[in-house]
Order: sequence, then structure tokens, then C-alpha cells
Amino acid sequence: MSEISALGPLGSAGPPGRPPTTRDPSSTRADRAQLDEHPIQLRRIGGLFRAHRRALALVVALITLSSAIGLAQPFLVRHVIDVALPGQDVSLLVWCVLGMVGVAVATAGLGVLQTLISTGIGQRVMHRLRSDLFAHLQRQSVDFFTRTRGGEIQSRIVNDIGSMQSVVTSTATAIAANVTVVIGTIVAMVAMDWRLALLSLVVLPPAVITTRQVARTRYRLTNARQRKLADLHVQVEEGLSVSGILLAKTLGASPTLSRRFEDTSHELVDLEIRSQLAGRWRMAFMQVIFAIIPAVLYLAAGLPVTREGVTIGTLVAFISLQGTLFRPLMGLLNVGVDVTASLALFSRIFEYLDLPVEIDDPAEPVTIGVPRGEVRLDHVSFAYDGTHPVLHDITLDVPAGSSLALVGATGSGKTTLAGMVARLHDPDTGGVSIDGVDLRDLRLADLAELVGVVTQETYLLHATVRENLRHARPDATDEQIESAARAAQIHTLIESLPEGYDTMVGSRGHRFSGGEQQRLAIARTILRDPQVLVLDEATSALDNTTEREVQAALDELSRGRTTITIAHRLSTVREADQIAVLDHGRVVELGTHEQLLLAGGRYADLVRGGLSIQQDVTAHHALSRRTASGMPAGTGPARG
Repeated sequence: MSEISALGPLGSAGPPGRPPTTRDPSSTRADRAQLDEHPIQLRRIGGLFRAHRRALALVVALITLSSAIGLAQPFLVRHVIDVALPGQDVSLLVWCVLGMVGVAVATAGLGVLQTLISTGIGQRVMHRLRSDLFAHLQRQSVDFFTRTRGGEIQSRIVNDIGSMQSVVTSTATAIAANVTVVIGTIVAMVAMDWRLALLSLVVLPPAVITTRQVARTRYRLTNARQRKLADLHVQVEEGLSVSGILLAKTLGASPTLSRRFEDTSHELVDLEIRSQLAGRWRMAFMQVIFAIIPAVLYLAAGLPVTREGVTIGTLVAFISLQGTLFRPLMGLLNVGVDVTASLALFSRIFEYLDLPVEIDDPAEPVTIGVPRGEVRLDHVSFAYDGTHPVLHDITLDVPAGSSLALVGATGSGKTTLAGMVARLHDPDTGGVSIDGVDLRDLRLADLAELVGVVTQETYLLHATVRENLRHARPDATDEQIESAARAAQIHTLIESLPEGYDTMVGSRGHRFSGGEQQRLAIARTILRDPQVLVLDEATSALDNTTEREVQAALDELSRGRTTITIAHRLSTVREADQIAVLDHGRVVELGTHEQLLLAGGRYADLVRGGLSIQQDVTAHHALSRRTASGMPAGTGPARG
């Protein structure tokens, strides 16, 4: 198995605010570690072309034929100079000229056909690589996206693969074409005069040595450039999104962001210039060498020791061949430089493709016939980093069709626990089941049909209302979409818009208010018709009036379904069949609203403290009066 990892460390950009003319030793060590962990396998790169073997064989055949035909040109030139012109043979001269024209037409036509086929191969390879990477990243856990910059992910899919595209598209054909031409040219030169051939080929050793040095330099610069492009992509995403623009304008941060972007762009310019110069001085050196060779050949043809047998036609044809050798030889060496410089890109792409899928479909999936929606968490424990648990030995039973409210201070583990039901995380110990089937035994697609999630941060695509709703169920009819919107109490608003359901929601849904976005998300979930609902603080960021509207839609959504609700508002929590109070990842209390108030524990403290800054004020005041008068918290006509 061939591995290229000894060509030098991957490059990286220098510290912010300083041109990356020197490399931090720590970044060099990190680059070496990346190569050690993700070495580039030539066989794996070649595997990208495995499905196109026949097309590649055809391209190689066309290249070989074109090269063979092209080599006839210098022999025709020699025949014209040594035979046709001295002998004034017009017929032979015409046939030689027609032969030259025919060679030019044939090689040009074969070149067009070869380019058409090879470009198609390259584009299909890049399409497959791009699609596979996107699909693989879709299977990654939420934790991966939490710890990874969004711009970094986009940069690898767009910038890295885009930079690889020219290499992948042209490499195979360029190697075949240039190898064929170089070999054929050398054979033709030896056939004409082996002594002149030796003089011409002295250029090879310095060319190889120089190319090797340039390859190492460009390898480092390429990786540094891609890192800087990723930084640029992140700044564009963060600074030019709707949310980013609003934040910049409200904080007056636009000048700072502009300066930061300008500094990054300036460093990218520096890297691009250095990368281009790294190849340019090599090209200049090689051009000087190849310019000297013809002069040496003229000298050799005139010396008494070497001029015997060298005709004028042979010399002219030989100079033509030597000039022909320059282009394919430099092309072949350039392929090596480009491939070497692209190893950093392959390493970055394969690194993502090799990421393990932490949450995946089981080898032998189980199906639930007619789901009831009974949820059980059995001794569940979980830690994000494997060392500091977020959940500790939690056991909860949520009967089918009932509701469970999760309350507790920020950081108590409510969202993590609710995410377990949608299998956004897998427990380290214990298990989560629906209708007695462990979630890890269900296909992810089947689980997504069973469990619907509505969160505080509603995400809407930059598409029409209809497309956003149909995203949850692609085969939904217009009637089903409108029915779901009516249930979510958003249909009337949509109909009042000039374009109705064909209205664009805008980037991240900014065309609609927060409450309207929530109701669109609820309509989307209704359309999916899950048996289990997870409502993660779905109304906590809304004003009282909007909350009542959204809560009415949630009540409609929850009817007949098993519901797990995370909420800070007492009005949302107190109607639940069960309330679980979490503290530092543990369930410290469990019961109904009245039972927990009577117990006078953590839940009662939360209620007395407001449960949230927007709790039910009337209920809070009533509870305070009863507590102050010495009445038990659960007595009296008012429900706390």
C-alpha cells in the first residue's frame, strides 16, 4: 500500500495579524500528526476512477494514437528538407505537406474527443466524491456539528473539492498523454541520432530535482491556503447572514468585521502569490535549460567528431523534436507538482470521509407495527466528553398518550435528556425505548417518523412556505399541507400573503415573526404525524399573546400523542401528567403539579422563585398568599 507522507508537513497559516512567512513549530507538529493519522493512499485515490476503467482505457487509446500520429511530423520535415527540396520532387513535396496537414487535423480532432471523455470522467468523479462526503456528514451526530465550525465544513465540500477538481479531471489523461509523448519523442530522437539524443536528455536530472523541491514548497502553501480559505468562508457565513448583519449593526461591529475580512483576504493574496512564484522560477530555470540545448545541438552538428551522419534535415527535425519534448516533459513534471500539492486536500477530504458514524442504523433493524408511543428511559447516563456525566442514572416511564414536563435550572440536563428520545445522543449506559423496543434497534428513518421535535430555535429553509412544510413529508398533497397549517393556526395568515403558500420565507425565516415561525414548525410536525412529541422550550422566547396562540397550536398537536415538554413557564408545565425535576443531571422529584407543591421540595422552590421570569403571575401570587397564610401549598381553589 503506497502512502505519501514523507514529502514534508502540511502547511498552515500563521497567527492572525501576521503574514504567514514563517511557520509555528506547534502547527508543523499538528500537520505531521494529521499526516500520520490520515496518510494519503495512492490506491485509494486511484479507486475514485475504478468505475470508469473502460472510459479511461478509451482515453488512453486516443492519447496513444494521437501521440503516434503527431510523431510523424518531424520525420516528414526531415524528408522535405533532405529529399524533396534538394531533388526538386514536387509530387513528394505535395504529399509531405498534405501529410503534415493531415497530422495536424487528426491530432486536433482526437484531442477534442479525448478532452470530452476525460472531462466527463473527472466531473463524475468529483460529483460522486462531493455527494458521498455530504451524505456521510449528514450521518454524523449533533456533537460533531457542535464542535466543528460550519464554515469549515462548507469549505471542505466547496473549496477543497473544487481545488481538487482540476487535478482529478486532468491528472489521469495528462499522465497518459505526456508519458506517451515523452517516450515516443525519446524513441524518435534515438532513431534519428543517438548522440544528439544523449545531449538533449541531459535536461532530465535537473528538471526532476527542481520539481521535487517545488513540490514540497507548494504542498505546504496549498494546505495553508485552504486553511485560510476556510477562515474566509466562516467570516462570510457569520458576517453576511441575516443574523450576522443584525448583530453587526446593533453592536456597531461592521468596521471591525470588515478589517478582519480584509486582513484574512490579504494573507490569502500573499499565499497565492508565493504559491504561483514557487512554480514560476522553476519554469524560468527549465526554459533557460531548454533554450541552451538547441545551441549545444548546433555546436555538436558542426564539430568534426560528431557531425558525421548529421544532415540538415536531421538537425532541423531533431531541434523540432527537442522543442516538442519540452511541453510534455514539463507537463508530466507539473502533474507531479499538482498531485503533491493536492495531497493536503485529499487528506482533508478523506479525514472527513473516515469519520466514524456514532449514531447509525442497526445491522438487523426491528420494526414497530402499530406504535402506541410508550416511552421508557431505563437507568440512562450520558457524558459529552466521556468523563463528566451530564445525566446520572435516570429512569422515567411515560405511558402512551400521556405528557411529561421536564423542569430545572439551566444546565440541569433537560435538553440532553429530551434529545435521547429523538436519538440525538445515545446513552453511555442504560437505554431508551419506545413500545418496548430500544431506539438503537430501530432504523433512523423509522424513528424520525415516530418522534417529532419542536424547538425554540425554529429553522426554516430559504424557500417557499409550501416547500418548507413539504420538507417534512415530500409526498404531501396541497390539501394535507393546508390542513396541517389550519391545525397550527397559521393558515389564515399564509392565505393573507400576496403569494400565499408560494411566499418565500427568507433566510432563516426572517420574513415571519418568531411566533409565526413556531407555528410553521408546528404545522411541519403535524404534517409528519409522529406518535411521540418532544417540545424543547417551544414558547419560552415568545410574548404572552403570541405564546397563547402558539400554545393553542401545541395543544392541538399534542392531542392523542405522547408528549415530553421542556418549559420554563408554569402555565405550560402544570397541566402535565408528570413533572420531572432535574438538578445536575439527576431526577430529584417526580409527580404531578399538586403533588410536588405539597411535597414542598425543589419544584415548590422553583415555583416560588418564578419557575421563569415569565411564569403565570396570577398563580404565583395566589401561591405566595397561601404560603404566607400558612395554608398548605396544594390546598385552596387556585392551582399553583
